[in-house]
Amino acid sequence: MDENLERIEVGLLLQGIYAQYGYDFRNYAYPVIRRRVWHRIQAERLETISGLQEKVLHDPSCVKRLVSDFSIAVTEMFRDPHFFLSLRQRILPRLHAWEAIRVWVAGCSSGEEVYSVSILLREEGLANRTEIYATDMNPDGLQKAQNGVYSLDVMQTYTSNYLRSGGRHVFSDYYTASSRGAAFRPELIEHVVFAQHNLATDRAFHTFHLILCRNVLIYFNGVLQKEVFDLFHQSLVTGGFLGLGDAESISISDIRYNYERADPLQKWYRRIK
Repeated sequence: MDENLERIEVGLLLQGIYAQYGYDFRNYAYPVIRRRVWHRIQAERLETISGLQEKVLHDPSCVKRLVSDFSIAVTEMFRDPHFFLSLRQRILPRLHAWEAIRVWVAGCSSGEEVYSVSILLREEGLANRTEIYATDMNPDGLQKAQNGVYSLDVMQTYTSNYLRSGGRHVFSDYYTASSRGAAFRPELIEHVVFAQHNLATDRAFHTFHLILCRNVLIYFNGVLQKEVFDLFHQSLVTGGFLGLGDAESISISDIRYNYERADPLQKWYRRIK
């Protein structure tokens, strides 16, 4: 297919999804969208982007599957352990200054990062005065996060990540193993609010002392990244902290002048004005 024509068809598909359903993927990184569009075309046993557009506009179950494709994120508990060790050693001690703490895990996917943050907060004595807001645009991911059940196959990796991030206890104490998988203790999400929120279209809804949005912005183009950084700036209190993934940086946005690096090696930024 002609590359320019393909871009036009993908653009029409995304515009149709936005007009009909309100999901806005128009400023997502094109290579990611293109790959996942063609994956869905094959999965639906179609042949063209136009065929997918027709099905999406007339079959809400198809758009649900496509949205799920677009929102797939690679995640695991305590992913990049040095980042979480920095959170434990450099960031959380500075949150003790606040009597009540609000944390936003934006783009929480299936919840692995939510449980990771919750465990650290418990171990550092902050859990009882912290409320975590865990948001994602995909309701299926949010449901999995609320259920808190993960495959036993990944527990060895998660245990290793936990220990390397400075874990203080036996990791298996945080979950119960069964034929269903590893079910994490319900008390870990006692102070967690799960809610649907689309970073591409939704506005600020609270103020926070700590925001984590890791490996989400890499799926957005530069225009949308700048809009999301503005959203985070509106949502973060002065003195609060923003944590990003290794491949992400606030340097593309004008708000960078309002932040300082909170760790020279990890992507932690502190709002100074």
